[in-house]
Amino acid sequence: MIEERILAAKQYVKTLFADRADGHDVAHTLRVYTNAMRIAQAEGLCNLEIVGLSALLHDADDDKLFQTENNANARMFLEEIGAPKKQIDQICRVINAVSFSKNRGKHPESLEGKIVQDADRLDAIGAVGIARTFSYGGHKGRPLTDTVQHFHDKLLLLKDEMNTETAKQMAESRHQFLITFLKELEKELD
Repeated sequence: MIEERILAAKQYVKTLFADRADGHDVAHTLRVYTNAMRIAQAEGLCNLEIVGLSALLHDADDDKLFQTENNANARMFLEEIGAPKKQIDQICRVINAVSFSKNRGKHPESLEGKIVQDADRLDAIGAVGIARTFSYGGHKGRPLTDTVQHFHDKLLLLKDEMNTETAKQMAESRHQFLITFLKELEKELD
């Protein structure tokens, strides 16, 4: 049953994000899922179905992408696959704890929430994070300097915001890569 729900969620997000090319796409969602499952297995003692479904649906109602309220896309999908109301509510709490801008300095209460928040943040740093940042900046028509400022406003802070020991270890090399990249970029822009 768990595998069927995860497969259904993967299909759903492939459809939901089919036309996105701004760094918030199906590839991002699947990387967050992979990171979340890796962290969950290393950390242990968590509900893998909650982690997996939350990771796959974490951007399903992101206000940068959709004009929905009360996790409407996620709730609709979860109801369609027969998830119990208690599980739907738990997944929505995890999803609502992921956003950096809405939860800055806050840490989710549940281990599942911490894992999914970490998994999403890991995809914002390192080589992939750099590529996503410039993809999103270009999509929004932002000047290069505004996109570079985003590194200072958010990305360089993420390493110290990780919740789990596993994610802290995973973040270290990605953070160092950000620093190396920024130094070179700023040198070339001078």
